[in-house]
Amino acid sequence: MFHDQRHDVDGLTVADLRAEYAQDLAAVVDEHGVDAVVDATDLDRDVVARVGDADLPADFTLSDAASVLSLRDGVADPDTVVEIACDHLLLGMTTGVMDVDAVASELAIDLDAKEVQQKIERRAPMTFDEFVHVQHVIASRQR
Repeated sequence: MFHDQRHDVDGLTVADLRAEYAQDLAAVVDEHGVDAVVDATDLDRDVVARVGDADLPADFTLSDAASVLSLRDGVADPDTVVEIACDHLLLGMTTGVMDVDAVASELAIDLDAKEVQQKIERRAPMTFDEFVHVQHVIASRQR
């Protein structure tokens, strides 16, 4: 799942990685049902239905993804999932000998180094798409 440390991307594009995670989240909705996910999260029915179809909305956040994932047995609460996911980004940056400037320079989306740092440190909200882009850059340098 997305909160696990990713050591490489095995030739996956950002879109491939996002699709992999979207399928994982769709499986959680399938396991629990749309109604149960709606009841257990702050997400509205339309968003949960889209997640169940592996069609993540553009404004779907890392916290939203964590709230869905946390419904799976053995997974921590949403806040802890976000913390673990972001800590793994920081660890990956250390392993890959990268700073936020290096991450920002390789992103295919418009985030500067300060924004990357704020998002990884959880001082600013992060969309799930931003998370996947940042994770992809970091994991691609893990060799």
